[in-house]
Amino acid sequence: MNKIATLSDYERAGKEFPELRRLIHGHRLIYLDNASTTQKPQSVIDAMTTYYEHSNANIHRGVYQLSEEATTAYEGVRQKVADFIHANSSEIIFTKGTTESLNLLAYSLGKSLQKGDEVVLTHMEHHSSLVPWQQIAHEKGALVRFIPLRDDGRLDMTVAKRLITANTKFVIVTHVSNVLGTINPIKALSVLAHAVGAKIIIDGAQAVAHFQVDMKELDCDFYAFSAHKMYGPTGVGVLYGKKELLETLPPFLYGGSMIREVTLDKTTWNDVPWKFEAGTPNIAGVIGLGAAVEYLQNKEWSMIQHQEQELTAYALEQLRALKPVKIYGPLTTEERGGVISFTLQGVHSHDIATLFDQRGIAVRGGHHCAMPLMKLLKTAGTTRLSFGIYNTKEDVDAVVDAIRYVIEVFHQ
Repeated sequence: MNKIATLSDYERAGKEFPELRRLIHGHRLIYLDNASTTQKPQSVIDAMTTYYEHSNANIHRGVYQLSEEATTAYEGVRQKVADFIHANSSEIIFTKGTTESLNLLAYSLGKSLQKGDEVVLTHMEHHSSLVPWQQIAHEKGALVRFIPLRDDGRLDMTVAKRLITANTKFVIVTHVSNVLGTINPIKALSVLAHAVGAKIIIDGAQAVAHFQVDMKELDCDFYAFSAHKMYGPTGVGVLYGKKELLETLPPFLYGGSMIREVTLDKTTWNDVPWKFEAGTPNIAGVIGLGAAVEYLQNKEWSMIQHQEQELTAYALEQLRALKPVKIYGPLTTEERGGVISFTLQGVHSHDIATLFDQRGIAVRGGHHCAMPLMKLLKTAGTTRLSFGIYNTKEDVDAVVDAIRYVIEVFHQ
């Protein structure tokens, strides 16, 4: 049985997030792997449990009360998500996560690529953004171009202006780097893409839990994110797309729910967004996503941003004082999210993460699904701290103490 600390030890977070009551190796859990997945508040857990206990039925197809309740709850989340990102409900597609959303776009949009067309990405992309377009470009004979990074971890927008040309069909970029923490200038990139008739696709997985995103303001064509990185459940994601584009986009998966009529000779598709939601979806997960949206909307975005910026600035200051530590990405909180990757000379990132775990500190070590970026940074991997709304300066202090311990172990 897991050892549980008393609630009084965690008044700042444990009452809302049950997992944070745990003790790990005799230490209070300090969870700093939020870029990978976040902990779940009790309200999200309760929402999913309530569905399974009281309204468990398939959606859209039944005329009995349980099915109608489940359908109402499921479709109600679509409107909550639309309001959350300032979009229309018909522009919200539920998927398994950011990865499936991005693959859906590469598979469907990529069919239009021709030999000589160009796709523009960046050197900081997650594999789920890079690999699908790399593969479809190879198949179609299209070219993949990359916007390089400046020394400070930001995109070189001067080069971006030269790379995005009349040959560019799609621009794919992460809103916030899961390694460097860099917040990219999405609005400026949208302007560049649209000026040449290209479509722009945004990986928003690391953004939506940390600051408010507005589809109308960003004017991107597609935006993808995952529930589990915004205090919701795993296995659920969102793909936003401008309705006029979704209308012409071919479906990715075929099966139940996404059809209007099927004969032995042909099939016609359902309206958007349902034509992209084949089969029985993760109903409980979507309901959990709705609860996560409500949880975030009950907070003040200014408070969330201020807390994370203050925490990131404090961590950068403390880590920079440790001479063997090398930090990657911007060294100020301007255009930087709550992600800090670092290396410690002579120590593998997995060894650091293991020693941290012995002190109850959960961090991620490795290449973070960004191997091309690691090659560019000339390292096999980094140790990554990533903050959530339950983290504090005391957590950073514990990290600093742990780094000093690692230095003693490996540099004595």
